[in-house]
This record gives sequence, structure tokens and C-alpha cells, in this order.
Amino acid sequence: MSYGITLLIVAFGGAVGAVSRFQITNWFIQWFGNSFPYATLAVNVGGSFIMGALMSALTHGTLISPHWRPLIGVGFLGALTTFSTFSFDTLVLFTQGEWLKAALNIIANVLLCLFAVAIGYQLLIKAQ
Repeated sequence: MSYGITLLIVAFGGAVGAVSRFQITNWFIQWFGNSFPYATLAVNVGGSFIMGALMSALTHGTLISPHWRPLIGVGFLGALTTFSTFSFDTLVLFTQGEWLKAALNIIANVLLCLFAVAIGYQLLIKAQ
């Protein structure tokens, strides 16, 4: 696959990921309000799960072609999951004096995302 085509694939995945992120954020604000960054947590955990499954499929090479990595892993997940948003949300909680919520946000994002990537990875191994 040419470099130019790969760039277009990444751009398309990024566009879909960005729109998905925007919509998921809107849904979570409607459902839960904005007193805690639930949407950021949800996309980070969900994206980590998808990344784990993708990497498992690519590592073992039986379920998916490596050509999918730029679309899903770099484009879609790169735009969907946002460590920078996580960092900003946490800073806002700290500056508002919400120390407990900020700490919970850090712990929940790190632990749940590590758990999600491991589960996604293991599920694909078992499926093969």
C-alpha cells in the first residue's frame, strides 16, 4: 500500500473517530451531566479495549490484516481516545478543588484502560 493511500486511510479513520468522540461526549453529558468527565473515561476504556483486541488480532495474524492498523489503531482510536482531554479534565477538577474526583479520574482511567486493553487482547487470543 502506498504512503499516500495510508495517509488517506488514517485521515478517514481519524474523521470517524473524531465524530464518534463528539457524539459520545454529547450523549454522556445528556445522560450524566458534566460534573465528572464520564465521556472521557468511557472513550478511553472503550478505545483501550478495541486497541487490545486489534493488537491481539495483528500479533497473531489470523483474524485481521495488518492493513487495518492505520485505519483503526492510528486514525480511529487516535481521534476517539484523548489523553490530552483526560489530562485537561483532571486539571479542571484539581483547580476547582475537587481533589477526590481528580484522583478518582486518574485512577479510573489508568486502571480501567489497562484492564480493558488486557481483556480485549485476551478475548481475541481465545477466539483463535
